[in-house]
Order: sequence, then C-alpha cells, then structure tokens
Amino acid sequence: MEIRTGNPFRGREKEKLVSFLKEQDLEYDENITYSMVLEEDGEIIGTASSHNNVIKCVAISKEHQGENLLSTMFSHLVTHMFEQGIYHYFGFTKPKNKRLFEGVGLYPVAETDHVLLLENERDGIKKYMKKLQEETKKAEENGMENKESEEIGAIVANCNPFTKGHRYLVEYAASRCKYLHLFILSEEQEFISSDARFHMVSEGVKDLKNVILHRTSDYLISPVVFPTYFMKEKDQAFTMNCMLDIEIFRRHIAKNLGITKRFVGSEPNCQVTNEYNRCLKEYLPQSGIEVEEIKRLEIDDTPVSASDVRRAYQEGRMEDIKRWVPETTYQYLSECKK
Repeated sequence: MEIRTGNPFRGREKEKLVSFLKEQDLEYDENITYSMVLEEDGEIIGTASSHNNVIKCVAISKEHQGENLLSTMFSHLVTHMFEQGIYHYFGFTKPKNKRLFEGVGLYPVAETDHVLLLENERDGIKKYMKKLQEETKKAEENGMENKESEEIGAIVANCNPFTKGHRYLVEYAASRCKYLHLFILSEEQEFISSDARFHMVSEGVKDLKNVILHRTSDYLISPVVFPTYFMKEKDQAFTMNCMLDIEIFRRHIAKNLGITKRFVGSEPNCQVTNEYNRCLKEYLPQSGIEVEEIKRLEIDDTPVSASDVRRAYQEGRMEDIKRWVPETTYQYLSECKK
C-alpha cells in the first residue's frame, strides 16, 4: 500500500481522485488545499483531504472497508495539519457515520437529519461558550444594559467592511434589547483581515453601550458550517447547511447566552442570503427565538452594500465610500490607500 499526496492534486491525478470519489457517491470539493490517497496496485482504495482546518472528502472503497484505513488516513492528515500549525480541526460526515468518526478522535458539535459536524477537541464548543459567557459577564458588570427592554438580541455579520447599513441595523436592534450580542465573522477573507474588521466594528459601535462584541470562531457562518460534497440533493444543499448553522446557534449559543431574538437585514440583491434569512425565520421560532428582518438602509434610493464599497475602493472612488460608511471605517480605508 502506497500513500501519495497533493497540494492539491492537479491534472490526471486530480481526475483520478474525482473519479474515485464519484464512485463513492461523493463530489470533489474545489476548495481543497491538500489531499492524500492510499493506493494498491496503482488504484485508489482510500482518500482524505482538507481545506485549512476542515477535513473533507473522506472515502474508502467498499472492498477495503473494515481494514482500519480510516485511522491511517486521519493519522496522516492530522500530522500534516500539525505541521501547518493547525491544532483545532473539524470533520463532516453523514450522521450514519458518527461512530466511525468518533473512533478516530472526533467529537460531535451539532447534528441535523443530513449533516454531522465534529471537532477534535472534546470540549471545543464548550470552551467557546465559556469565552462568550465571560465577555457577557464583563459587560453586565459594567452596567451596560438597556433598562427599557428585557429582550436579549443577536446579530451575526460579516462587516467587510462595516457600513452605515450595518450601523443602522445594530443601532436599531440595540435600542430594542437589554443586551445585543454582535458576532463578527472570524474567517480570514480578501479585502480586510478578521482582526481589522473586528476593530473596525468595535470602533463603529463603541457608543452603543449595550452591544457586546464577539468573534464567531469557527462555529457560525463559515466554510466549516457549509459543506456540500457528500450531498446528492445539490438543490437542497444550502438549505441543509443553513439548518446546521441554525442548530449550532440554537443548541449552543442562544441557549447559553439566553438569546430571545435574532435580527437580520433584508437582502434585496442576494438570493443566497435571502434563503438563509428564510430558514432563520422558519426554524428559530420553533425554539422560542423570534426573528426580525429589518429593511436595509438606503442612500439615494439605493441599498447600502459592503460589496459596493469594496468595488468603489478598488476603483478609487473614495467620495462614494464616504457616503456609505461611518467615519471610523472611512478613516481606516483612507489610511490603507496611502
């Protein structure tokens, strides 16, 4: 048995892997950054891949199942991630494979009818909850509550960058809540780094004393939460993934922080976000969490959009940007232009 690796595979080697996965009813994930295959007599008998800290596209041929190949593949993949400085990682599978993945050291985080998310830290999600609770306690001790409401609200946002539209949504929600938990996406993205976005939002809402700022870590609206490679029903894949994100929010975050209301902004130009908002409105109320969708702020009859800000920045249209973002964001973007 031979182990071969790719960063990722390309050309004929990729085609061979894609074909093998298809035989196992799986689809190759184009986001893969590293793959390993086990071969016997030149034929693939098992494979596992990763995208940063997410293990995906794990498969073993039917003829070789029960030979402990999963342990061999995970051991190799984990060693590779450790070499890359990745010590906290996740895996996806169908719920029916739960015991197999637990057998290689993964622990369940959340499960729906179609998707199971696991991680390698036994108490990873609990540690994240403890961090959120500590951040909340600090705010409570500082007497930051809005005494005119008993509602505990939440917003999950990307803020790449933080716009007047985001500010409008946060200010609206904060005025209607005792505390507002504002979660900023932790995933590194193009344009503005995770740390810079978090700082930008912090500066942009610091006058709203009942807003508690959190990082999402790997648990909300991230590549970790939205897998599709093992789903046959591609037209339903996004909805299934929304359900996983909602389950994490409902089961862990809302429960531990006492969140009673989730606020979202309307998305007139984005079908994907519209579908996500629809899922939130359909399923969160079943857990006693109200969802309120707020009409997006418009300037000159046009919805304020972070993507428009990014486009204007690339084109050097700083005067347009000044109309769409708070002064704190504008100062940051102006400095970056120098």
